[in-house]
Amino acid sequence: MTIIIVIAVIAVILLWVIGTQNKLVKSDEICNNALKQINVQQISRYDALQALIKLTREYASYEADTLQKIVDARKITSSAAPTVADINANEDALKEISAKLIAVAEAYPDLKANQNYQQTMASIEKYEENVRLSRMTYNDTVTRMNTQVRSFPTSLIAGILGFAKRDYLADDVTKKDYPVI
Repeated sequence: MTIIIVIAVIAVILLWVIGTQNKLVKSDEICNNALKQINVQQISRYDALQALIKLTREYASYEADTLQKIVDARKITSSAAPTVADINANEDALKEISAKLIAVAEAYPDLKANQNYQQTMASIEKYEENVRLSRMTYNDTVTRMNTQVRSFPTSLIAGILGFAKRDYLADDVTKKDYPVI
């Protein structure tokens, strides 16, 4: 009788460990997927910016060449496993390129009025929104993962199996300066 109880307790503990490990793996994969989704959106936005640079070349080759040099200096990471640092660096580079393109368009009203320019800017805005939503999703999944990794008794299994807290994506400080009404 005692052996059956011991075996049952061991079986329950073993099933709990397996279930906990599976839950941690699932959370880890969701975080990885969310980070990759951000990278995909950034690459799409980068491609749209490249199209704007080509369009700008028709109006002002000097500015287009300058923009191209900036883009070349800040290649967007498209690795299979981007890191939080890669995503943050990509975001900074894309914002700098976008700001310079907008400044060029302001200097050339014909460019700004061009239908292709307007359509491309609309697609960039769409990608911008997708990146924002993907960043929110990633940070939400990291919150869930970190809660699991830090909560007792799951933290015991997480530590043994090598699951660690994940980093959050940096806040966009430029978006915090909205006017107060």
